[in-house]
Amino acid sequence: MANWTLGIIGGSGLYQVPGIEGGRWQAIASPWGIPSDQVFCGHLHGIDVVFLPRHGRGHRLGPSQLNYRANIDVLKRAGCTDLISLSACGSLKEAYAPGDFVIVDQFIDRTFAREKSFFGEGVVAHVSMAHPVSSRLAALAAEEALALGITTHRGGTYLAMEGPQFSSLAESKLYRSWGCDVIGMTNMPEAKLAREAELPYATVAMVTDYDCWREEEEAVSVTDVLKVLHHNAERASALVGRIAARMAAAPRTPDPDGIDTCLDHAVITAPQHRDPALVARLDAVAGRVLRA
Repeated sequence: MANWTLGIIGGSGLYQVPGIEGGRWQAIASPWGIPSDQVFCGHLHGIDVVFLPRHGRGHRLGPSQLNYRANIDVLKRAGCTDLISLSACGSLKEAYAPGDFVIVDQFIDRTFAREKSFFGEGVVAHVSMAHPVSSRLAALAAEEALALGITTHRGGTYLAMEGPQFSSLAESKLYRSWGCDVIGMTNMPEAKLAREAELPYATVAMVTDYDCWREEEEAVSVTDVLKVLHHNAERASALVGRIAARMAAAPRTPDPDGIDTCLDHAVITAPQHRDPALVARLDAVAGRVLRA
């Protein structure tokens, strides 16, 4: 048995979580570079929480400028056991309307300008991404969103695009033909890096618009998105509070999907051939297995 420490990654429009007690902003250094911001550490309904604004306070960073590796690394260093990603997204389905929440369970990664792994030459590792989110966290998020009266869709495929431009009409139609449900710019490689760091991860995708595939309407604009963001942010904060309260009700047990120990059989570079410099950078992410 262990205690929960919930990491919260706040997306567009969510730069703080009301109700965190005893909180303070804390700078955590990472060997992977500069994270988006300091982390806000405190207590919420009896558990430790660590909040990171994905784009930095004031929304200073675009999706391609985020240092995803540093962000996940500092959350791991801060002691997080589990991560909830709160992310604005566009809908690729008629039934997923602005204001709805989608508890994503799959991703298609179409990004191309980002560092996507902590591992590489000197320490090679391959983790499974067949089921990229924690089923326990996803179920918890879905149950509590429904309890708040939010129209919530359990499961869905998130298409991660590079951005920062929104989709062309042809792209939007293509992604719909693939069976994708929502589209966003930030959850990849975030989810991949969380898995490499053995951090159970779940996405609450908050729909702000219909992208541009609905030709009878105007294409998505920042103005349209901002109209929905504020309302979604308020409900996301309430959702985080309910999730924390549920966690506080019982000690944390090992992740049922085995995410806590997914590196046990993922690192394939023989110990004598591992690059000491990379091993040192991996101290928080993979120290559990590399020190064994």
